[in-house]
Amino acid sequence: MDKIKFAVVGCGHIGKRHAEMIDRNSNAELVALVDIKTKKELGIEKYAIPFFQDLEEFLKSDVEVDVVTIATPNGFHASQAIMVLDYKNHVVIEKPLALSKADAEAVIFKSLNVSKQVFAVMQNRYSPPSVWVKELIDSKKIGNIYSVHINSFWNRDERYYTADSWHGDKKLDGGTLFTQFSHFIDIMYWLFGDITNIKSVMKDFKHQKMTDFEDAGIVNFEFVNGGIGNFNFSTAVWNKNLESSMTIIGEKGSVKIGGQYMNEVEYCHIADYEMPVLEPTNPGNDYGSYKGSAQNHHFVIQNVIDVLQGKKAITTNALEGMKIVDIIERIYQSAE
Repeated sequence: MDKIKFAVVGCGHIGKRHAEMIDRNSNAELVALVDIKTKKELGIEKYAIPFFQDLEEFLKSDVEVDVVTIATPNGFHASQAIMVLDYKNHVVIEKPLALSKADAEAVIFKSLNVSKQVFAVMQNRYSPPSVWVKELIDSKKIGNIYSVHINSFWNRDERYYTADSWHGDKKLDGGTLFTQFSHFIDIMYWLFGDITNIKSVMKDFKHQKMTDFEDAGIVNFEFVNGGIGNFNFSTAVWNKNLESSMTIIGEKGSVKIGGQYMNEVEYCHIADYEMPVLEPTNPGNDYGSYKGSAQNHHFVIQNVIDVLQGKKAITTNALEGMKIVDIIERIYQSAE
């Protein structure tokens, strides 16, 4: 079977991770890289493949490609995805799919017009604790959901919000829920469904000079499927990440997953149930001065290949990607 040909647009931390995972996959071939910076500035000289500093120039070139991965600043995701789809290529979009529901809808509309797939990257769905909790909820072992409590307390300081970075810029970044915590909102939506009756408080304690938006928030809501929840977050934690955790209180028991990246089961007490031994979770992405979420991008790449070769269903489709954008947009609106 022919290898699936990938190009990566945006060769920062995450783009490099995609390039590496594509390079390592025997069913994939990395055929081009695109970034406005030079190869040397990006530290990607090891890739002896075509390199472009303009997306349209690449798309007009004679480089054959099946899938284009977009790992550029958030504010460019939707317009670049539409351009890629215009050239009749499948597209993988790093989170978030877009910074507004309207832009996400435009991407989906275009993909349907040209009959090409849009893959939304939400790699936390692959972590063993997430997969296990999903099975617990779907099989009703925990019964009806009463309440869900998510805490994400991270450090993002001047080592992250540097003067030359797009991080912190409202138009390009969108806000902490888009850039830092959309994975956790995705997991919440994947497990429990949509939310309603949202009430939020947002504050900017520490980042007034570094970002255009909040660095802390408390969000209360109800699940459409029943139960209540809250999401508490901060990027103002001193020096290093404190925790990411999810506590689920259900009719037949309670579960808490924690650790820095929701990678450890901290509590499981369910009627007539013995917890299985889970596979180990991959380590978090280490960017030197700050840490990111678990390294699961190889699962994303494999899913793209499996879908395009007709072997499997898509793990995170564009409609789900749009739903996360919609939920985040509504959370922000409720705080205004």
